[in-house]
This record gives sequence, C-alpha cells and structure tokens, in this order.
Amino acid sequence: MPPIRVAIVGCGRIADLHELGYRGREDARIVATCDRERKLAEARARAWGVAKVYTDYRQVLEDNEVDLVELLVPHHLHAEMTIAACRAGKHVSVQKPMALTVAEADRMIAAAKEAGVTLRVYENFVFYPPHVLAKQMLDAGEIGEPQMIRLHVSTGKSKTAWKVPLRAWLWRFRPKQSGGGPLVFDHGYHLFSLAHYLMGDVARVYAWLDRSRVYPGVYVDAPATIMFQFKAPRRYGVLDFAHTPNLVMDSIYYADDDRVEVIGDRGILFVNRCTARTVDLPPLMLFRDGTTKSVPVERGEWHDSFIDCTRHLIEVLTRGGRPVLDGLTGRKVLAFSLAAHISAREGREVRPDDV
Repeated sequence: MPPIRVAIVGCGRIADLHELGYRGREDARIVATCDRERKLAEARARAWGVAKVYTDYRQVLEDNEVDLVELLVPHHLHAEMTIAACRAGKHVSVQKPMALTVAEADRMIAAAKEAGVTLRVYENFVFYPPHVLAKQMLDAGEIGEPQMIRLHVSTGKSKTAWKVPLRAWLWRFRPKQSGGGPLVFDHGYHLFSLAHYLMGDVARVYAWLDRSRVYPGVYVDAPATIMFQFKAPRRYGVLDFAHTPNLVMDSIYYADDDRVEVIGDRGILFVNRCTARTVDLPPLMLFRDGTTKSVPVERGEWHDSFIDCTRHLIEVLTRGGRPVLDGLTGRKVLAFSLAAHISAREGREVRPDDV
C-alpha cells in the first residue's frame, strides 16, 4: 500500500508538533505545506524536507498527490475548508474546536459521509499517555465506580515557554472568528473532550463565565466554573478555569496548568501534568486502600500526545477502523461546550442534546 500523502494547511507554531508523528514513517509522509504567509510555509517545508509549498488551500485540494489534509487554521474556517476538502476526495484532520456551531458540524459530517472519506477532530489530550493509562485503569475498575471528575486549568508565565506574538493570537479574541473566548471555547475543547473520553456522554450543564482584562479592550473568558451531569447514573463533573498570569510555571510549550482528578467509590486517580509542569508530583497517581502511589508512565511529555494522535489516524487510514474523535463524537463534544456557553449567557441549565 502506498504511503498516505499529507498536506499541512496552516503553518503556525503548533504545526511543529503535528509534524512529529510523521517522522521516520514509511506509511505516511508530509508532501506539501500551505499558509497564506509564503515565508512561513517555505520555512516549514525546508525544516521538514517537503518540496511543495502553497499559499491557497484550494491549490492543495487540486493536488492529486495529496490524500489527507491537516487543517491548522482559525476556527471560523474549519467548516468551510473541511467541506471543500471532503468534496475534493481528501481525508480531513481538523483542529479543535470542530466548528463554531452544531449546524456547521452536521454539514462537515454529511460532506465526509457523501464523499466516503474519513473526518476526525485533532484532539491530542485524549492521547496524552497519562490520560490514556488513567482511562485504562478506570475501565479495569481500579477505583471502582467513578462518580466525579474534576478538571482544572490555570494560565501562567514561563521563561522557557513558547513566545507567541499577540498578532498570532488576536483572532482568538474575536468571537466571529474564534467562536468564543480563548480559554473556555478554545483551550476548553481539550477538557470537554477529556471529560467525555473518561466519563461518557453528558446529560446537562450549568456554567458561570467571567472575564479578565489582558490588554485594553482585550479580555479572556475566566475565571469560570462549569458543572455537568453525565448520562451514566451517579456520575458528575466540574471544570474550572482561572486566569493567573503571574503564576510561574515550567513549560517548553504553553504556560498552562492542566490537572485532572477522577473519584471512584474505591479510589482516586490524579493526573498532575500535561502542557506544563506545576505541582511537584508524578504525572499519574492512584489513591486506594489508604495509600497513595505513583503509577509509572513511560512517556509523559505533552508532545507525546501529538505523536500518538497522528499515529492513531495513520493506523485508521491504513488498517481500518474509526477515529477516537470522529465527526459524530466531535459533534457531541462541541454541543457539550456550546451548552456551557448558552448556560452562562442565559443563566439556566442546558442539555447538550438540545443544542
């Protein structure tokens, strides 16, 4: 079987992590880069040893030597580009959040089905090795019946973190382009996905979203608290965001503190690390029978989640199966997220099934 030929559309900072999963593989390789800023696309092409460089994604779709497009573009472009790529016969891996609305997600899913191509949402948090092992332990009954999940996000600063200029972030503060705030809607999709991955479908949501000033006229959507009940009986969750720009963190990526706690009737699982290193604890811990112990994880760096996320799709396309975050699952996560935003705006409980 010939290798899957991939085009990376959108060559910003995060593209470097997407490239990692293709390194040294014989069954998939990057054959083209595309970005409106030609110099950026050319720089990525040189670094990755890629010959083709485009500045218009429509050129990518006309290229018969491209099988899969990875869309790393602003959120408001996800639906338009995904639908066009599907109609051009390309498989699509679209960055989270999947779309701005459930209606857009439905059109994306329909386009992929009609074209007979694979659509998946690129969501690396559900491939972060400590999260994956925690899921395996949950399913194996290591903490008994899970009843509660707590997810936490804090912003921060780090001398070693990525330096991303404000101009590269400005679109994230424009609701028509981003769909919502940079924390709850953008970064939050990771946590909504993770809650769904670990605990299942969500029945109802109630949320409070505040605002914090970053620059004159520029705000982030935090502090925030989101409560939810899962469809499985006796199962609940809380997701909170704090805007803490003076919190010093150790990170070589974004300065974000992401932590998870899952409580069962026999024990508790703690995931203490993801994008950054904050609390001085092992990445994964288990409390059970009165004792807390570290759970060994072979790979615990954030970039490992990108590698495994990419490799998973390669395996699906070469061997068959369904992506972990296929279109329908991505739609559920999107509805979960949108339910939180509707709840905060209208001050009421919202059911994702009604979004």
